[in-house]
Amino acid sequence: MFSFAHPIFLYALILVPLLFGLFYMALMARRRKLRRYGRPEVLAPLMPEASRYKPWIKISLELIAVAALVIAIARPRAGEKEEEETTNGIEVMIALDVSRSMLASSNDDPSGVSRLQRAKFILERLISHLDNDKVGLIVFAGESYTQLPITTDFVSAKMYLNDISTDMVPTQGTAIGAAIGMSLNSFTPDQGVNKAIVLITDAENHEDDAVEMARKAAEQGVQVDVIGIGSVKGAPIPIDASRGEFLKDATGQPVTTALNEELGQAVAKAGDGVYISGSSSSAVKDLTAQLDTLEKSELKHVTYKASAEQFPVFGWIALLFLIMDVFVLDRKIGWLSRINFFTRTASPSQASTPNSEKK
Repeated sequence: MFSFAHPIFLYALILVPLLFGLFYMALMARRRKLRRYGRPEVLAPLMPEASRYKPWIKISLELIAVAALVIAIARPRAGEKEEEETTNGIEVMIALDVSRSMLASSNDDPSGVSRLQRAKFILERLISHLDNDKVGLIVFAGESYTQLPITTDFVSAKMYLNDISTDMVPTQGTAIGAAIGMSLNSFTPDQGVNKAIVLITDAENHEDDAVEMARKAAEQGVQVDVIGIGSVKGAPIPIDASRGEFLKDATGQPVTTALNEELGQAVAKAGDGVYISGSSSSAVKDLTAQLDTLEKSELKHVTYKASAEQFPVFGWIALLFLIMDVFVLDRKIGWLSRINFFTRTASPSQASTPNSEKK
């Protein structure tokens, strides 16, 4: 069995034909320039060190190295794998608000840590506590997008978390209800597993009825917990924090955004969950304690043995071909160029014939 941990990186193999195309175009351009000065067979003796074959050898080595490196990044797996492991846990879908208001300060200081950065810090610690559970990630603003399907791969979850920004969702707004709906559709169909939605937002809902969607989630047996991020006093939304520029309304006044604790608490209550202040030092502890109230169920997942990972092999192949490329120069090999493989050497008897004829 042969598979890849991150098959999406295999799309980068398109670089191989692209690089070869660029090489061939450069080679043809060089030949066209040489023809301006004369016929190639006449110019060849003027460039005795130029090799006709070395560029092809070098590009072949380089393309093989690129292909091997791409395959290594995709983490190929082969050979024996572990049996399905059974652990006790729950499924947790995290819905993270990435609307523009999440750029505002998470406390009363306008230049304080942004709400989004505070949310990432909380989520990173939360994911570290979900050892035996399954986790998924959704980002939302005016629309919702699945960033990471439900999985036990916590390494990937943290990687995706680091890349989250407010530019990921082009439609601005805060549609909390839609985020809850997408979270419900992102769980596995296993009815015997307890599920929870962790909603991290400043709760400035502008689009839909979030409380009603939380109530529907509770009716399906899914708990909805809310972490409120931001200051209830309000904070301006920075456009360029380094220059102190903030978002302004039509009258030129700075737009302020405040944490709507009342809505956050209402959503959590309707979803049979808890509301937790994101500014609390015990936010992660309180949330994990709430998640621990859900009964753990059997979760099955497949893990691979360390020996099944094949990326070191392709990494060494890439390194080997790059080293070979360094030592292959564009010019001819001196001692090899003195050998003529295609001209017959006269035999001693033939070489003495002219002298005998003279006699």
